[in-house]
Amino acid sequence: MNKPVSYSDGMSLCETLDRVLNKGVVVAGEIVISVADIDLIYLGLTLTLTSIETANGLKMTLAPKEQT
Repeated sequence: MNKPVSYSDGMSLCETLDRVLNKGVVVAGEIVISVADIDLIYLGLTLTLTSIETANGLKMTLAPKEQT
């Protein structure tokens, strides 16, 4: 297992972005909007940030490009 990177390691923004794109990051979250204790809207989000090369290597399904 890799050790976590801390700010004291002195990584630049470019190095950090390179590491994120090479390995990938997934952020997930949920939001529930309610009024008077009645749930009205549920929003579930999943964000994946990675390079195309990494996604293809992991055989991730990518959204098709829209035709203009």
